[in-house]
Amino acid sequence: MSNTDKFKILGTAPVGRLLIQYAVPAIIAMAASSVYNIIDGIFIGQGVGAAAIMGLALCAPIMSLTAAFGAMVGVGSSTLMSVRLGQEDYDTARRILGNTIFLNVAMGVILGGVILLFLDPVLRFFGASDVTLEPARQFMQIILAGNVITHLYLGLNGLLRSTNRPRIAMYATIGTVILNCIFCPLFIFVLHLGIRGAAVATMLAQLCMLFWELHLFRDPAELVHTDRDSIIHPDLRICRESLTIGLPNFLVNACNCCIAILFVRTLTAHGGDTAVGAYGIINRINFFIIMAVIGLNQGMMPIAGYNYGAQKNQRLFRVLWLTIGAATVVTTLGWFLGTFFSTALVTPFAKDAPALIATAAHGMRIMVMVMPVIGVQIVSTAFFQSIGYPGKSIFLSLSRQIIFLIPALLILPRILPNPVDGVWYSIPLSDVLATLTSVTLLIIEVRKFRKSGN
Repeated sequence: MSNTDKFKILGTAPVGRLLIQYAVPAIIAMAASSVYNIIDGIFIGQGVGAAAIMGLALCAPIMSLTAAFGAMVGVGSSTLMSVRLGQEDYDTARRILGNTIFLNVAMGVILGGVILLFLDPVLRFFGASDVTLEPARQFMQIILAGNVITHLYLGLNGLLRSTNRPRIAMYATIGTVILNCIFCPLFIFVLHLGIRGAAVATMLAQLCMLFWELHLFRDPAELVHTDRDSIIHPDLRICRESLTIGLPNFLVNACNCCIAILFVRTLTAHGGDTAVGAYGIINRINFFIIMAVIGLNQGMMPIAGYNYGAQKNQRLFRVLWLTIGAATVVTTLGWFLGTFFSTALVTPFAKDAPALIATAAHGMRIMVMVMPVIGVQIVSTAFFQSIGYPGKSIFLSLSRQIIFLIPALLILPRILPNPVDGVWYSIPLSDVLATLTSVTLLIIEVRKFRKSGN
């Protein structure tokens, strides 16, 4: 098969088979990453203590912020790559790779450096107490110092999927997880580095896989390979297009940062460090389900982007409906586990902390109560992004976070007898409203799309 033919199968092979081919490796990779996220929390909870778990919850807003900038480059570039390959514009596809490397390096260094300079005030603003400040600082100092590694690793992983190498992208993610699972207990339990050991393990594992990704993209036999000139002399048009397409992902993660700040501050005011720690545990478990849906999206987006670029509309909508169906199955499973096995799920994170276990289990049962419906909202947002409709994707991204969740988070703790329950209930309320909005917009736009023949 020639270099060009291997991309054209996105427009000719059966859509269901393609979705399996692309989504299964992405889901496995996301699941592996999520499992590590859970195991990492257990290592820290068992090896460092409950204070470290509570401090780790404070790191979520900062990590959401850095992820926002990384996703804007990574997702935007990989989506643009898929569209250009569908249009058979191979010269631009090659230059997208070099521009992605440039943007990730520039953004990773600047962002990590700026936050490091103001880390303590930032953590205090996010709700750090005298108990949680030190472990949060120790963890984030190392994570931010290696921010450029994370940006490059995730950005190149997305481009591997866009260049018809979903299995290689999966292997890179699983490799990171395996290395993490080796390094983390070594640094925490053997070398006694505490929470710093978990951060060092994360950065070292990502660095190893980043070297492998760079090696893969240096192969001149590949149609899309690194071009030194496009790295040193970036194309402003490509950079602008990549950032514009990736803007919805930036806004989603930036909103996640704002929501996490509001969550932590509200929980600190009404429930103290225990409620904050419970929130961190619930997030790590729910992350497993959400990452599976994101894996489905990652499988859908190259297929949707290619067929949109090739103007094959029937295939475009076929992959959309299949992805929504699969996402709903995944989120329904998440609801079942979170509802009936909440205590069993949260217990490994808390060593000799019954209050933390009880608070986390109770919060989880509330937060997952409408999880079966959220797959539609997540897939719809990714679909509009994959076909180059950033405005609609941005609106759907913001509808849940800004329009629905923030007002619910401000109002419900004030009107419910238990203010902490008000925080937990704000999640399912905003999920229902955001899903109704997504379904309405999706139906309207699909009808317009078909009528216009676009």
